[in-house]
Amino acid sequence: MTNWLPDLSSGSGPLYQRLADSIESDIDKGVIDAGAKLPPQRDLAYDIGTTVGTIGRAYQLLRERGLVSGEVGRGTYVLAQRAGDSKPDLEPAVLGTRPIDAPTGKLRFDSTAAPDVGQGAVIAEILARTAQDHPHDISSYTRDFPERWYEAGSHWLARNSFRPSPDSIVPTLGTHAAVMAAIAALTMPGDYVVFEHLTYSQISRSAGLIGRRTALVATDNEGVDPEDFERVCAQKHPK
Repeated sequence: MTNWLPDLSSGSGPLYQRLADSIESDIDKGVIDAGAKLPPQRDLAYDIGTTVGTIGRAYQLLRERGLVSGEVGRGTYVLAQRAGDSKPDLEPAVLGTRPIDAPTGKLRFDSTAAPDVGQGAVIAEILARTAQDHPHDISSYTRDFPERWYEAGSHWLARNSFRPSPDSIVPTLGTHAAVMAAIAALTMPGDYVVFEHLTYSQISRSAGLIGRRTALVATDNEGVDPEDFERVCAQKHPK
């Protein structure tokens, strides 16, 4: 291929990782076609002002992701996408809540907005009573959680012989905060986190905001599609 240079102006991490990410992005966009030969390592190293070793590490990372193949003496080529192996549209997962209403009798799984079935009046009444009876509890985000909360968490999580000790429970201000804390603790910026298509849109969007990359896995009536999950794992190496 000729007249192509990677865009290294964005992204994070070491240069070889940003280079691999840039090439992967151009493959996804069709800028680099299936079957195309990537530039020789020495030539690309000269063009972007780095070492041959850095290019080699980037190409190796692309091979691990299942995007290219390399043969000694022939070069590195972009692999053709398998039939029926189209990439899922990430838009529903990363754009978050939409203002568009769902069709009558249907739910929008790419939105956090609940359909209006009259719950507003009920919630308003409950909040009014709560504000009157427990004004302090709703006016501040306290970090001084009562001991009974830890005991309740331990009891609720107990399954069979597993029972976490109360002092291992970490209360959070909502499920969203809990999931994001887990993602932040178990992954590093640049890591891939995989979600099924019907996922809570704000979680995948928030993962992107803290530097994690997201990929979607196809589902069927039984849940996650094992073959698609295997493909994503081979290409993205998610955490």
